[in-house]
Amino acid sequence: MKIIYMTLLIISGITDSRSEQYNVVGPTDPVLAVAGEDVILPCYIKPNSSAVDMRVEWYRLDLQDSVVHLYQDHKDTNTDQIQSYRGRTQLFKQELQKGNTSLKLSTVQLSDEGRYKCFIQSESWYDDITVNVTVEAVGTPPLITIDGFDHSGGVHLHCEIKGWYPEPELVWLDREGVTLKSEATDTHRDTDGFRVKHTITVYNSDSKYHCRVKLRHHMLETEIITSSKMLNSLRLFVIWTSVAVVFSVIAVILIAAFIHKHRDLNREKMKNQADLNREKMKNQEDLNREKMKNQAEHSRLLQRQKIIVPYVSTHFRKHAVTVTLNPDSAHPRLTVSDDGKQVRDGNTRSTEVNDREKEQSDTFDEYLAVLGKEGFSSGCFYFEVQVTGQTRWDLGVTRESIDRKGYYYLKPEMGYWTVKRYGIYWACDSQHVSLSLRKKPQRVGVFVDYEEGLVSFYDVEDRSHIYSFTGQSFTETLYPFVGLGYYRNVNPAPLIICNDF
Repeated sequence: MKIIYMTLLIISGITDSRSEQYNVVGPTDPVLAVAGEDVILPCYIKPNSSAVDMRVEWYRLDLQDSVVHLYQDHKDTNTDQIQSYRGRTQLFKQELQKGNTSLKLSTVQLSDEGRYKCFIQSESWYDDITVNVTVEAVGTPPLITIDGFDHSGGVHLHCEIKGWYPEPELVWLDREGVTLKSEATDTHRDTDGFRVKHTITVYNSDSKYHCRVKLRHHMLETEIITSSKMLNSLRLFVIWTSVAVVFSVIAVILIAAFIHKHRDLNREKMKNQADLNREKMKNQEDLNREKMKNQAEHSRLLQRQKIIVPYVSTHFRKHAVTVTLNPDSAHPRLTVSDDGKQVRDGNTRSTEVNDREKEQSDTFDEYLAVLGKEGFSSGCFYFEVQVTGQTRWDLGVTRESIDRKGYYYLKPEMGYWTVKRYGIYWACDSQHVSLSLRKKPQRVGVFVDYEEGLVSFYDVEDRSHIYSFTGQSFTETLYPFVGLGYYRNVNPAPLIICNDF
C-alpha cells in the first residue's frame, strides 16, 4: 500500500508540473531602435497565463554585468541593474496578468545595441527567448564648405556629417546624379556616432553639386551651386591674401636684414621696430582669418537642403471610393459608428470572450483593428482617413486571407501594406522604416494601383508624399485597414473615413 501511495504522489507531481509548462515567445527579427526614442522589447507567455507570481528577468548576453531589469516577489528589484539602464526600464504591470512581460526601454542610447535575454521562471518551470536589438542614429545633415583653390584653378569642396550610427554612406554627386570620386576621406567614431568628411576638387564655374548621406532607409542631401561670380570673388580674395602675405614676408626679410646690419649701432631701436612689425603682421593675419571666416559663412549661406517630394495630384481623387468600416471585423474593444465612418477605443464589451468563439469569428482578437466592408481586386482606388488628435494609429490595406488572431508584425509578407504612428512615424515594410516628416499629418490619403503593385501614402493637407510600397504582387482582394495598435489605446480621438472631397 505504501508503494502504491508513493507512486500516486509521484504521478500527481509529474502531472502538476506538466500542467504548468509554458513557452516564452518574442520576435524572430531584430528590433530596430532609434537613438533618443523609446522602444519596446516584446516577450510573451504562451499559452496566455499570469506572470504576476513569476520571476521575470531581462539581461544582456554580451555584457559582464548583465542585469537590465528584474521583477520578483511582485516588485521590481533592480539593485544589481547596469548603471546605464537606471531609470530607463519598465514592465507593463497591468499586462503581467495576461502573460505580457515586454520591456519598455526609454531614451535609447547607442550602447543599448546588443542581445537581450527574457527569462521567465515559475515554481516548477522556466523558459526564455533572445531578442536582438539594433540601434540607429540620424545625425547632422551634410555640411558643405569651400577650402580655397589649387594651382589649376579648381575649387576644393569639403562635405562633413556628424552623429550617425552605424557608419553611413557619404557620396558626392554632380548635377546629373553621377557619383564623384572623393580625393580625401576622414572617418572617426566617438560616443555620439560616426563623423565622416569627404573632399573633392571641381573645375566647372557654373554647376551644381550634391553631397548625400544614406543610412539604410534614411537619406539627407545638401547641394551647392558654383557660379562664376562667386568663384571670381573667392579667387580675388585668395590673390589679395597671397599678395599681403608675400609683402609681409618681404617686409620681415628687409627688417631682419636691417636689424642685422645696424644692430651694433642701435640694437634697442631695432628691437622696438621689429616688435612693432610683428604686431602689424599679427593684425594682418587676424584680419585675413576673419575674412576667410566670413567667406566660409557666405558659402554656407549659398547651400540649401533639397527636399524632393511628389505632391498629391487630383488624379488620385478621381479614383476615390466609398469606404465603410465593417463592425463584424472589429476588435471587441473598438466602437464603430452607426454610419461606419468612425472608430475609437473604449467599447464596454468584455474582451474575455470564449477562445472557441474568438477562433470562429472574423474579428481581430489581439490587435485593435477593423477592416472596410468593400474589397477591391483590380484597377485603382483611393481613400482618406482623418487622424487629428490621435497619437497611435495604423492605416493601409490588407489582403483578404490575413490572419486576424494573435500577435504579429504588420508587413507585406503577412499581407499588410501600412504606415503607422507610435510616438514616431514608421513604414511597415519588410524591415520597418522610420519616417522623417516635415509636420504631423492630420489627414492621410491612401492610393492603390492593383495591377502596378503600388500602395502610396500622402499627407493630404501638406500635399506631400509619405511612403510608397512598389513592385508588389497582388493576387487577392484588398480591403482598407484601420488600427489603433496593440493592448489599449486610451486616446479618445476617433479615426474618421473622409468623404468631403
